[in-house]
Amino acid sequence: MGYFTFNVVRWGSYFDDYWYSFKSNLVEFPIHIIVVYINVYYLIPKYILRKKYQKYIASVVLMLILVYLVRTGLNYLLVTKEIWPEAEKAGKFLETNHIIAVVLGELYVLGFVTAIKLLIDWPIELKRNEELAKLQLSTELKFLRAQIQPHFFFNTLNSLYALTLTKSDEAPRLVIKLSDLMQYVLYEVKSSKASLFEEIKHLNNYIDIEQIRFKDRIDLEMDITGNIENVEVPPLLFLNFVENCFKHGLKENEKVKINMSFEVSKENYLEFKLANSFSPNSNQKSKQGIGIKNTERRLKLLFANDFVLESKVEGETYNLYLKIPVKQNEQD
Repeated sequence: MGYFTFNVVRWGSYFDDYWYSFKSNLVEFPIHIIVVYINVYYLIPKYILRKKYQKYIASVVLMLILVYLVRTGLNYLLVTKEIWPEAEKAGKFLETNHIIAVVLGELYVLGFVTAIKLLIDWPIELKRNEELAKLQLSTELKFLRAQIQPHFFFNTLNSLYALTLTKSDEAPRLVIKLSDLMQYVLYEVKSSKASLFEEIKHLNNYIDIEQIRFKDRIDLEMDITGNIENVEVPPLLFLNFVENCFKHGLKENEKVKINMSFEVSKENYLEFKLANSFSPNSNQKSKQGIGIKNTERRLKLLFANDFVLESKVEGETYNLYLKIPVKQNEQD
């Protein structure tokens, strides 16, 4: 209504004929409204958002042809018998200058109103995308919790049962470590950030449980460089990698060798390196590949392209390198 009033006054003042301006705008504005709504709610979602630009241009051109024919016809029938009274000379139907004037006027309205709509929708869409990203991260975290294989818990419970039968001193230690790990995974991790110190602590719990189960078959080296106490990282990010060491590196009657390191640089980046023995089996490779791809999707959600994740198999060794930005959580 504001734009209609503005247009009536503007052209009425320019031509000194407010009645003609009112009638012509009354004819043209429903056409503008139909064109704009078709563009905003149909053409843009159907073609622009799907990157079908040629079909979008063709649709707009077809729509402009129809606009010219309908608008000129309605003006002739309802407003004035002159085809183009605004021109210095009497215009003619399908005259090039008249077509250009009508098309440019419609494109002006189309672009102006579409820009307003997109400007209004932008913060709403931005907020919606942020909420979707948070939801996706939350879903991903639940998936990661579920990803700790049930067979690990069942095997650990079987090992615990065997230890209790022999009244082993290792049984209470196994119970405590399993309890701590389950409590951390199921209850304590609730946000998109976790303490790196806590993550490493529970990685050690996980490895200790496997060492109790497999005794001297595990050869582990872990190096930590830099201050990790106040560093925050995505939760359960490393557990999947370490679990893969036992799923794919533990051969019958042979040791599994694991070498991992954490290094926090002054530039606030964390470098994680992992090398473990690996059984060169195509099925196992594919399983590890799927795990890497899932983790990479999660990292892209969190860090866009500001991270490095590389993995490769060299002979019977699986190597993984991860570099991510980290936040130093300041302590009082």
